[in-house]
Amino acid sequence: MLERQSRIGPLVDRLANRAIWKLARSRRLLETDVPLVSFTFDDVPDSALGAGAAVLEKYEARGTFYIAGGLAGQVEPDRRLITPEGCGELLARGHEIGCHTFSHRRLRDIAGLGADLDRNDAYLKRVGVSPGASNFAFPYNAAWPSARDELRRRYRTCRAAGEAINRGAVDPMMLKGVEIRQPEHEARALTSWIDDVVERPGWLIFFTHDIAMQPTSYGCTPETFDHLVRYAVEKGCCILRVDSAADRIGW
Repeated sequence: MLERQSRIGPLVDRLANRAIWKLARSRRLLETDVPLVSFTFDDVPDSALGAGAAVLEKYEARGTFYIAGGLAGQVEPDRRLITPEGCGELLARGHEIGCHTFSHRRLRDIAGLGADLDRNDAYLKRVGVSPGASNFAFPYNAAWPSARDELRRRYRTCRAAGEAINRGAVDPMMLKGVEIRQPEHEARALTSWIDDVVERPGWLIFFTHDIAMQPTSYGCTPETFDHLVRYAVEKGCCILRVDSAADRIGW
């Protein structure tokens, strides 16, 4: 039974995401003559602050870090999660803090989504995010149709996965992202997405988790992350936080 549930859950996530991407009516035109790239982090492991933010700053760029307050300071076997002090440091260094729910559960599994988001908003305000996070990323990249009204009321954009560049008629509540993850050779090869957005400008949103010498399956090494950021810069991409990119395209 548990094995069957472990197969069904991801399938439900994929079907829900595809239905939203296909049927969503609240689309906006995304027009840009310049290739836009955003580097974003989910959860956020402390290595995303220690190594990820440092790499971006090396190239005078900033990123967006989606925080789930319920994970704050947790120590797991293969990573540590960012503390409130770490969130404050990100803000002070010019990075954006976004919302990733408080409980870090799939939206369909949160009985009181509004209360959960209120709780994360209160946490983020305590660490200095004011007036509040304006952008959201779905935990596990799992959207849910009945949550859209609540999210639309609170946030400017929401990001899932989708492995695509955002171009043309786009639903801001269901932006697509490209994951930077293991294996390492595949993470380094993601420069092909940068080539794509340079050839036909749009908004490429990368997302990852930890940036560590021994990354989890959901992260990469500092060397590979540096490789991707440097490549985007050398190709003439405009690297922006999510809020800054939304400003630039007039959302």
